[in-house]
Amino acid sequence: MSDSTSSKPPIWFWIVSLIALIWNGMGVKAYLDQAYNTEAYQEMYTEEMREIAANFPTWVTAAFALAVFAGVIAALLLILRKKFATRLWVLSLIAVLAQMGYVLINGYASSVGMTIMIIVLAIVFTWFSKMSASKGWLN
Repeated sequence: MSDSTSSKPPIWFWIVSLIALIWNGMGVKAYLDQAYNTEAYQEMYTEEMREIAANFPTWVTAAFALAVFAGVIAALLLILRKKFATRLWVLSLIAVLAQMGYVLINGYASSVGMTIMIIVLAIVFTWFSKMSASKGWLN
């Protein structure tokens, strides 16, 4: 069996990569909605919740942006089968942990389940990228 055949990823690699791109794309939309205080954002959250988010420390908002934009780029690089995706997934994970850690510690999570799911998916995508690199699916 040649190296090119053995390093060809299975179909589920593409499915997970696409899910990662969609998930992080939704994160980018959520960030932009919050940053620009769109009508969709205003309808989704109460005035109190919007006020809390507006008063987050700058580093928390920056962590949000870094988490989702690094995640989108990492997902695109994963689809392109580039090893650098793994480094961006790690960066995204660190930013997710910083942002969501702040939210959880301060009791600001409107949905603890969703907050935990965000953390778990960031861990899964980072692990998936590292596993994909170790199997030779990324170059």
